[in-house]
Amino acid sequence: MTTKRFAAFFTLLFLLLVLAGCSNPLTGAPPSGTASDSGSRFPDNPNEGVTFDTENLEDIWLAGGCFWGVEAYMARVYGVYDVTSGYANGNTENPSYEDVTRRDSGHAETVHVQYDPDLVSLEKLLSHYFMIIDPTLLNQQGNDRGEQYRTGVYYENEADRAVIEEVMAGEAPKYNDPIVTEVEPLEHYYLAEEYHQDYLEKNPDGYCHVEFDTLEDQDVPALIDPAKYPKPSDAELKAKLTEAQYNVTQKNDTETAYSNEYWDNYEPGIYVDVATGEPLFSSRDKYDSKCGWPSFTKPIEPDVVTEHKDTSYNMVRIEVRSRSGDSHLGHVFNDGPKDRGGLRYCINSASILFIPQEEMEEKGYGYLEGML
Repeated sequence: MTTKRFAAFFTLLFLLLVLAGCSNPLTGAPPSGTASDSGSRFPDNPNEGVTFDTENLEDIWLAGGCFWGVEAYMARVYGVYDVTSGYANGNTENPSYEDVTRRDSGHAETVHVQYDPDLVSLEKLLSHYFMIIDPTLLNQQGNDRGEQYRTGVYYENEADRAVIEEVMAGEAPKYNDPIVTEVEPLEHYYLAEEYHQDYLEKNPDGYCHVEFDTLEDQDVPALIDPAKYPKPSDAELKAKLTEAQYNVTQKNDTETAYSNEYWDNYEPGIYVDVATGEPLFSSRDKYDSKCGWPSFTKPIEPDVVTEHKDTSYNMVRIEVRSRSGDSHLGHVFNDGPKDRGGLRYCINSASILFIPQEEMEEKGYGYLEGML
């Protein structure tokens, strides 16, 4: 083969791979992705740090076209414990991806959703599902065509059928054409190959026909309750805090770089407001910014810190303070790691108290171990 024909062949092959997306039968393994892009494409997962009742989980199986996007989306619905990708309700046992896409096995690309009914209802899950599919299209979603891309809701619990049909009845008036999404008992479900699991987490630039913007307005309860961490009186603070801690938190003082307690601490645990005990930062988000103070890419929850314009010392900066205690913590800058959001929370050690992971349960912070 000549050099020109060789180059033309691989150019054509590349275009086929891009256009075929999830349905592409030529891919034997997922392409490499760019981890730095994942933060910009997908919203944060609200289930991180949530305590689930694993003995009370319920199941539903959803087919909505290519399972890569459906899996990534449903995993970000609040109250969902786990999602896997697989093949449901076909004609053969233990099908491979090749069987499903090229050998007419009759299976639908399906995700298995395990959820905590105390946190999210089946009705809510299904309402999210219908936000990301067109239920009037037969055997197609996005760029994909074929029986394996049909839409369907599969259940094991017969009581779920009435809920499913009620939700579908509410969806029907939104469309000019009839809904063709099938509702059937689950006959069988086989896990897809490992490279399909969490595909978009591993390959954030991968093909996806699902939009994630409908996840942004979820009614997610706050993980950290400020009422549990009231601010003590000034007299109590003076008795409780060291002179340096009091001056920093209450008088906006700043400690010296590289000679403070936590600037080089990277043990697993959380950092709480020294005045109130309200959790602020996780060791997972701590990094060495070379500035000599503890630096974090983000707080545990956005609302645990407040931002204020600071014009002291003839500079314009953004001060950060704790929510419940109104303690001066430090400042936030936009020169942090770009692949982790681009922010640098530069915090005084005197404003925070470190709780090691092994002491979190004992001290009442066990509910945050999922944030490490």
